[in-house]
Amino acid sequence: MEHAFTSEFFAGNRRRLRELFTGTAPIVLTANGLLQRSADEAYPFKQDASFWYLTGIDEPDVLLVMDKDKEYLIVPGRESVRVIFEGAVDEAELKRISGIDTVYDEEQGWKQLGTRLKKAKHLATLAAAPAYMQRLGMYSNPARRRLLKQVKAWNEAVELLDISQHVARLRMVKQPEEIAAIQGAIGVTAQGIKMLRRNLKRGAYGYEYELEADLFRHFRKAGLRGHGFDPVVASGLRACTMHNNGNEGKLSSDELVLFDVGAEYDHYTADLARTVSVSGSPSRRQQAVHEAVLEVQAYAFSLLKPGVLFKEYEEAVEQFMGEKLRELGLIKTIEHDVVRKFYPHATSHFLGLNAHDAGLYDRPMEAGMVLAVEPGIYIPAESIGVRVEDDALITPEGNRVLSSHLGRELA
Repeated sequence: MEHAFTSEFFAGNRRRLRELFTGTAPIVLTANGLLQRSADEAYPFKQDASFWYLTGIDEPDVLLVMDKDKEYLIVPGRESVRVIFEGAVDEAELKRISGIDTVYDEEQGWKQLGTRLKKAKHLATLAAAPAYMQRLGMYSNPARRRLLKQVKAWNEAVELLDISQHVARLRMVKQPEEIAAIQGAIGVTAQGIKMLRRNLKRGAYGYEYELEADLFRHFRKAGLRGHGFDPVVASGLRACTMHNNGNEGKLSSDELVLFDVGAEYDHYTADLARTVSVSGSPSRRQQAVHEAVLEVQAYAFSLLKPGVLFKEYEEAVEQFMGEKLRELGLIKTIEHDVVRKFYPHATSHFLGLNAHDAGLYDRPMEAGMVLAVEPGIYIPAESIGVRVEDDALITPEGNRVLSSHLGRELA
């Protein structure tokens, strides 16, 4: 697969960040680090999306330093055993990809940066997440915390400035290359979903993991890395768990199966969901729930345009969803907590380098944003979970659904 992103793209992002951040403090950002999987084995490496956005570099532990008109990279050394098994870091390739001509090893780089830090009052960087994120039930990558510890070792008094909102401001409005990559991811994902539909109709699958395996094979055959996020293939009651990633259940002919999936294309991901009948003969109740979700999604699309506030958009969709839930006999009054019993998640989120991409939800919508639109209705008592998700580009006139070519039929 040809890569659309050139050094000019990354250099342009760095330039725009410097324009947005008007301070004189040096900007220092770190790549993610490798995480232990077991013994001497690491989990597959996933780069920090913001670091990649500014450099195009996929190596762990590299530092980016932007100090006034100077830019340089600091590349850590590798033990000889790592070089044997993983290869050496190609500094010439880092320069070519990033457009940054100056690359230091760790000792030289920290000597250069440390001299600057001793005199600095402020340092601009991306804030480190807590070691353990209670809300998500997961540990964060330690690279940012490690960077801050190294910085403080040079100057304990330096004040840290968090530029997360500056980077999010840049990333939430996509450039043409980014939109093309997202469209590429959508195209491959849509082809995969069509394949799953065809195979379901001929009874090719007995278990959820068989659909997941076929989809991964399709992505890899298309020349892609694979999934942009952990895929959801969930049938029956399991579809009522939003991120049911086990994908191990047995398919039943009287149930619906929901797949929420996306291919990763040149670092950008699609995020599409479809719900289909396993047998191809859904019940009237299943059809009614599915049709209600489609009506809510169509209503959501009708609202998306520049200037719309996310809070007002979500409130309007929630109200419309409440009307559909009442028509289905699931609720009697349209109140927030009542509606959320059957519709527990937001309608839209930013899409790009991550499925839930960086962005500022307190700002009005702007042309160039790409949003996932994913209403759903979940009825555990009836073992019905329906979600339909498409990806839309906000345009000056309104919006364009990038995945409109993928059918939404239930059977």
